[in-house]
Amino acid sequence: MSMDNIFGIAGTALNAQLTRMNSTASNLANVGTVSTTEQDAFRAKRPIFKALMDSEMTNSGASYVGGVKVLRMADDAAPPRRVSDPKNPMADENGYVYQSNVSEVTEMVEMMAAARSYQNNVEVINTARQLMMRTLDITKA
Repeated sequence: MSMDNIFGIAGTALNAQLTRMNSTASNLANVGTVSTTEQDAFRAKRPIFKALMDSEMTNSGASYVGGVKVLRMADDAAPPRRVSDPKNPMADENGYVYQSNVSEVTEMVEMMAAARSYQNNVEVINTARQLMMRTLDITKA
């Protein structure tokens, strides 16, 4: 495996974890939103990742076998919460609003896991860079 592949694979992982953190931030930003109908209520977004197992699966956006790519974004299947709030201007005719299905605890766990994975891949890049520098130093002597 060449050094280019190491940097490329770690780069795809960094991109995937950044997407995961962005979706978590969006979910947390919408935790307090309400809607008049269940269909219009915000649903938490989750990135779906796909491992790039062979060269036929790669493309210009993720061209390293062994890397990962974001396949798509999916809505969380949990139903929105129905809350009685007749004074809310967005309440339906029965006095209910529908809150987003975002769980703050779940989102914080997702954020910490994504940040840790991101940090691990930065360490992979730093270690590979240090090994390259040591190799260059050896060849100079």
